Amino acid sequence: MEDKIKKTLSDSTQPKIKLALEEKYKEENKKEVDGYERLKTKESAKLPKPTGWRILVLPFKMPERTKGGLFLGQDTLERQQIASTCGLVLSMGAHCYDKDRYPEGPWCKKGDWVIFARYAGSRIQIDGGEVRLLNDDEVLATIEKPEDIFHQY
Repeated sequence: MEDKIKKTLSDSTQPKIKLALEEKYKEENKKEVDGYERLKTKESAKLPKPTGWRILVLPFKMPERTKGGLFLGQDTLERQQIASTCGLVLSMGAHCYDKDRYPEGPWCKKGDWVIFARYAGSRIQIDGGEVRLLNDDEVLATIEKPEDIFHQY
């Protein structure tokens, strides 16, 4: 009889607490995801739309902390982003990598990390950094992870 009471008490108290915490976590997580999606679509509407054979690239931004745990200053982070030679392709113009100029196919696509020359493209200042408009022939290579490239400024 005591075992039944203990089992009933433990069954009735534990799952309710876990479920309450799980529900709260899921609710908070859903709010964060919804907020991120709204922000992402809202911010992407502000970005310039490339025309012709141009590509919109977001330069790679280094982490704010070093491997040793030191925080880098905002000025240092901005200089690193300006001097960066790799970035994420955000969008492409309608005539990028057309079949007449590039019979072998496109060199990159939206969502690829690309390497470009240090002074390539036009720099456009946005809230939180800059984006670059590159010509499609200014892409030098594609890479998997930008962290693998040594970034120097």
